[in-house]
Amino acid sequence: MVPSPDVIRHFHPVLPARSLGKKPVRVEVAGRAYALFRDASGKPAALADACPHRFAPLSKGQVRADGRLQCPYHGWRFDAEGRGANPSQPDLRHCDTRSFQVVERHDYLWLAERDTPLSAMPDMEADEYVYGGAFSHVFEAPLHVSLDNFSEDEHTPYVHTRLGWDDPRADQVEFEAHNFDDRTEVHYRAPQRAALLMKVLGVRDGDFFQNDWVTRFDPVRSRYTVSWVSPTGKQRPFITRANIFFVPETATTTRLHAFSFLKCVVPAMRPLLPVAARAAAALTWWEVRDDARFIPTVADTPYSHKGMRLDKYDKPLVHQRRLMERIYYRTGPSVAAVPLAREASSG
Repeated sequence: MVPSPDVIRHFHPVLPARSLGKKPVRVEVAGRAYALFRDASGKPAALADACPHRFAPLSKGQVRADGRLQCPYHGWRFDAEGRGANPSQPDLRHCDTRSFQVVERHDYLWLAERDTPLSAMPDMEADEYVYGGAFSHVFEAPLHVSLDNFSEDEHTPYVHTRLGWDDPRADQVEFEAHNFDDRTEVHYRAPQRAALLMKVLGVRDGDFFQNDWVTRFDPVRSRYTVSWVSPTGKQRPFITRANIFFVPETATTTRLHAFSFLKCVVPAMRPLLPVAARAAAALTWWEVRDDARFIPTVADTPYSHKGMRLDKYDKPLVHQRRLMERIYYRTGPSVAAVPLAREASSG
């Protein structure tokens, strides 16, 4: 994979905050590795995961009592700003390494360049919603394949088993898609198939499933809002919202970080929100896991859609390639983003 360090100008969720304790942890974004650690005060920090001496991985080192990260090979040590020192040659100059910004929010660690403003932190847009939790899944497929999978619901009857409709009602789907200069917006409405977990969220037999989402590229992320209505149009009590971030790790893997929220539109049922929010998070986990299990089947799909017989449900896909290249990778279609996919498809 051709490394794309420039994407770190965007904030990316990279690790649950609880997963970073006393030992450093390695994370990857777009072909680059980072060593995350906590300094003496417990504040998270990140350095390039390669000691400037001989490129040994700092993530295999240890955090000293003074809060500096020590290289496992020759003991060079670095503070959260990347300032380094060589214990064997204390007067050696230019021992510093690259450091990055880490922000702890929503029980997660978010990575970005040091000069990326906090205003660039993605907005979860979760007013009136209760936070149900977060999780991640590794997708054994490149970013473009993973994103395409989450940019259409046509596969719902065949990959998923809970949300949405089943095969006999695949021709009863209402669909709209709109392409904009910075995003895509999609709407689906279809009969909800029978599923026991749906009843926990107040869904009844005969109800309609509605999925509305917006996909943006600063970084690559989609916000899915799922609700249910009765055949007469009555809104069911709970509305779920999942913010899913697509973080390319390598040429062949993408890590999806999902943040689940729930809202209740019936005041009398709001005391149930904490329990229902956890149920909604579990439902989202199962649905994403279904995709993660299937995605290796199509992992070798080429970057270009040329030659594919796309249908109406694929309307966002081509436009999203352009947005990913222009906004996320900040390139034209003939450079950076395309070679990443070519590397992936060639193994």
